[in-house]
Amino acid sequence: MVTKSDYKHMKNNYLKSGPIFLAFLCMGFGDVVGPLTSQLQAEYQLSNFMAGLVTFMGFIMFGLLSVPMGLYQDRKGKKPVLILGMIVALAGLTLPILGDFSSYELLLASLLLLGTGATVLQVAGNPIMRDVSPEGKYSRNLSFGQFFKAIGSLSGALLPLLAAKYWGLDWKLLFPIYSVILLIAIIYLWSVKIDEKRDESETPASFKSVLTLLKNPYVFFMVLAIFLYVGAEVSMSAKLPNYLAHKFNFDIKELGLWGTLFFFLALMAGRFLGGIILNWMTPQRFLKITSLISLIGILGLFVASSSVMGFVAIFIIGLGFANIFPLVFSITIDAMPERSNEISGLMVTAIIGGAIVPVIFGAVADIFSLMAGFIVTLVCIGYILGLSFYKRK
Repeated sequence: MVTKSDYKHMKNNYLKSGPIFLAFLCMGFGDVVGPLTSQLQAEYQLSNFMAGLVTFMGFIMFGLLSVPMGLYQDRKGKKPVLILGMIVALAGLTLPILGDFSSYELLLASLLLLGTGATVLQVAGNPIMRDVSPEGKYSRNLSFGQFFKAIGSLSGALLPLLAAKYWGLDWKLLFPIYSVILLIAIIYLWSVKIDEKRDESETPASFKSVLTLLKNPYVFFMVLAIFLYVGAEVSMSAKLPNYLAHKFNFDIKELGLWGTLFFFLALMAGRFLGGIILNWMTPQRFLKITSLISLIGILGLFVASSSVMGFVAIFIIGLGFANIFPLVFSITIDAMPERSNEISGLMVTAIIGGAIVPVIFGAVADIFSLMAGFIVTLVCIGYILGLSFYKRK
């Protein structure tokens, strides 16, 4: 029987977790660089390698800022850092609006600021979810958080399609919509009190402690898994329209984004299901299963003989990819919760894989073929499947 005290406690948990889930939605806005890549490639006649540099702009700050921000939040707290990330992302989104989208350089600066905001949101958002989660439910809530992030990511492909079909508009519509949502998120988070879990006996985080932590083989392998996974995910969101055009003669501008849209729909569905499955399955076992599903989906891209089979393969990839990031992240944090800020900084630094791996994909595609590029993603997920069997000493 649920008592009045239990109800009050549950209501308090929902109140505190609400703005955190909204922050995860805003994190997904940074993924707009993926869907934009194929559009810009077609419009500006870019090579696969040069198109990979578009995602580089959106993800480079993950490599530069994550550890410093992890150390900063160790001293100042996660909530102030989360708010800071939203403010920076909001500033990036308003830049091209104020400039009336007249300058390509201003747009690149906007994406750089948006990527900076997304970096800060990832550093603070993933560990603060542990502070608002009931005992033993961190992995579940992080998967639900990634579900909300997938909605934000999905919007980067869905809204331009709807804008073009029904309102005669294009991707520029994203910027004012994202700005309004971020402003609401800032006000909501500012108004909620969050008690951050911290052991007073913990040693303060430092660059030295981060480097020492990275020497731990288990932490190093898990950080590398994040690097490769994010690189594989961004490669998929950027190159699936090209896949449909290459293999099934889809027009990139009119139909190509359906590949990315379908991928993000599967990610969203998979993360929602993951949050349910993790109520009764251990994260370690689920990581093995979801990595195997991902490999099966990627192989399906090579054997698909019709567009229907191609979309089935894309959906399987999305389902498999859906929970890899939250599983690797939460498994590592739960193994060493006393070092959550340093681990968060390292993990989010590894998101720079979203800048590096697509460039490698593009180079392989230019040298050999587009389908050869997808072997890069196959190798990335193959590593994670192997790591899922690794036993920490």
